Amino acid sequence: MRVEVSTDRRSFLGNALMTIAAAQFGVAGCAKALSTGVVKLSVEGDLSSFDGATGWLNSQPLTARSLRGRVALVNFWTFSCINSIRVLPYLRAWSAKYKNQGLVVIGVQAPEFEFEKSIDNVRWAVRDRMIDYPIAIDNGLVVWRAFNNNYWPALYFVDAQGHIRHHQFGEGEYEQSEIVIQQLLADARVQDIDRSEERRVGKECRSR
Repeated sequence: MRVEVSTDRRSFLGNALMTIAAAQFGVAGCAKALSTGVVKLSVEGDLSSFDGATGWLNSQPLTARSLRGRVALVNFWTFSCINSIRVLPYLRAWSAKYKNQGLVVIGVQAPEFEFEKSIDNVRWAVRDRMIDYPIAIDNGLVVWRAFNNNYWPALYFVDAQGHIRHHQFGEGEYEQSEIVIQQLLADARVQDIDRSEERRVGKECRSR
């Protein structure tokens, strides 16, 4: 299966999806979430299998079962996509900030172009972008299809019971995403989570 999405289309899809999400959530809703530190979360499904990954970097293979009891953030990306690249600083920061409190950030490298399937190229990108969290190599897009995913980047927020509770397609909504992480950790009874607004990694609510 080959996904034909140009760089321009990637950007268009990301902006369009953020616009739709903002319309659904509402500017007032976003402002309320940021001020209260609470987001209403529903169950969107269960964490899908990573069995289709052809390899892993920075980790032994992870499974939905092995992640039970921990909060997971799954990011579908590909290393030459500018939209994916712009999200990476937030993912690195969240991983560093919440790793010891039970958050596992997982990148799923899902290639669009042939050169993105080269494991040497992926290793170079992971080193160059200073990524130290687990990366699943999804050259056959098997994990992509298991999640029924269609976008780069796409973030799926998974609770400690293995349920997907939130998603973010495209760039933006970084503060809201961090609030979701904090909320899922709190639901997992993690203690001493710093939920103060001034200490959040994301600084803006981009509801456009």
